[in-house]
Amino acid sequence: MATHPFLLMKNIEKSFNGVPVLKGVTLQVEKGEIHALLGENGAGKSTLMNILGGVHQPDNGSLFIDGQEVNMLNPRVSQEQGISFIHQELNMVSDLRVYENMFLGSELRNKVGFLKVEEMCEKTHDIMTKLGVDVDPKEYVRNLATSYKQLIEISKALLHNSRLIIMDEPTTSLAEHEVNRLFELMKNLKQSGVSIIYISHKLKEIKEVCDRFTVLRDGERVKSGSVEEEDIETITKLMVGKSISQDRFIHEHQFGPVSLEVVNLTSPGLFRNINFTVKQGEVLGFTGLSGDGRTELFESLFGYRKKYTGEVRVHGRIVKIDHPRKAVKAGIGLVPKDRKENAIIKDLSVIHNMSLSSMGNFEKSGFIREQTEKAKFQKYKEMLNIKVHNPRITIDKLSGGNQQKVIIAKWLEVGADILIFDNPTQGIDVGAKQEIYHEITALAKMGKTVIILSSEAPEVLRICHNINVMYQGEITARFTGEEATEEEIMNYATGSKREAAKIG
Repeated sequence: MATHPFLLMKNIEKSFNGVPVLKGVTLQVEKGEIHALLGENGAGKSTLMNILGGVHQPDNGSLFIDGQEVNMLNPRVSQEQGISFIHQELNMVSDLRVYENMFLGSELRNKVGFLKVEEMCEKTHDIMTKLGVDVDPKEYVRNLATSYKQLIEISKALLHNSRLIIMDEPTTSLAEHEVNRLFELMKNLKQSGVSIIYISHKLKEIKEVCDRFTVLRDGERVKSGSVEEEDIETITKLMVGKSISQDRFIHEHQFGPVSLEVVNLTSPGLFRNINFTVKQGEVLGFTGLSGDGRTELFESLFGYRKKYTGEVRVHGRIVKIDHPRKAVKAGIGLVPKDRKENAIIKDLSVIHNMSLSSMGNFEKSGFIREQTEKAKFQKYKEMLNIKVHNPRITIDKLSGGNQQKVIIAKWLEVGADILIFDNPTQGIDVGAKQEIYHEITALAKMGKTVIILSSEAPEVLRICHNINVMYQGEITARFTGEEATEEEIMNYATGSKREAAKIG
């Protein structure tokens, strides 16, 4: 019986441009263990995993895999060692088919070099079936929902018979039933001796599926231990360096007049008979299970989707929004849940992501007034506490929380007074969540109307004045933030209870 761990990264050090990122970090993962790697953005998790994946070389330290020291890893050697890395930013080629993505770089060929298409399709189908995923191996990836792309990445790791799988925020885009299926799969992999390093900011998931944990903070290991022996509050304190209050974040204040009213909004197959009002200074929440129709509802209100009936009034005036330009003109801004694909232009600078939608504010005689643009960005940087030393760097260099703040700055500069946030803290660490909550409450105090779409009931309970619960495209209950509970929200989100008389 082996007496050594499957993975031992010992005293790993790494610096970039003279700045220490990892300071003697040790990580130990046993065979057949699900190990949580925790820490805020910037703690060093990604760098440590990129060393394990062969993307970076450590400056100092030792790395042992299955008891054997490995002196030089590159991505191919890492894969040969049985290590697979499922990144949060999915490595899918949209213009290739599912099976082509599965076998990319390791295609099956016959003796004369022709591709064994049917065999690759068959193997892809077999693995998808194990995951309970019904997808045609010959379907183009661009036609699939994000959740399916996530499951293809996981399937690819299984295809290569990985001995250690690194999962970076794997449940971000998955519905609840898909999360449950993933957890069952992880437990089965564990039983067969596969080790998993699980990176997530959702600490309830950590408690549910992980055996042990390691917390990094500021490039150093703070603690490793048994998940069962630590409560969520203690783990949070280890990650952030201080206690994080779980009390309600928002407080009652005087609302202004109704800013948005929706009457009998219906889009067949997506949502039906939607009625609500929201006032200036109010934070209104929409919650439920993934697939409940709330995202499609507000994509329609923003003009992404045109096929709906009903009436929309903005500040008392009936508007027909069939294009995002009309939504912006009406003063509506949307921060989508997939900010990487739909909210930022990752190859543009931070400052240009802020100013692009309001370029007329900075233009004179066909030229951009850079000093005016810079001054305005400085204003938002201070207002929203955007952490960036040089606003000319590309926005993809920022953490998720800071990207989110730049998007908020963009809408403030455009002049939006109704702001819709779809899963505003998706992929954002515990400490940064508090800052986003603070900014949302500050927007409400400024008189902005804020609408929060979130699958996390604790989130809407903390930051919303009022809450609508959706199930299968309908609003099934309304609560004030003070009277709602997680249990009650779940009852209505699953369809087990309904307040038809109250909400009709």
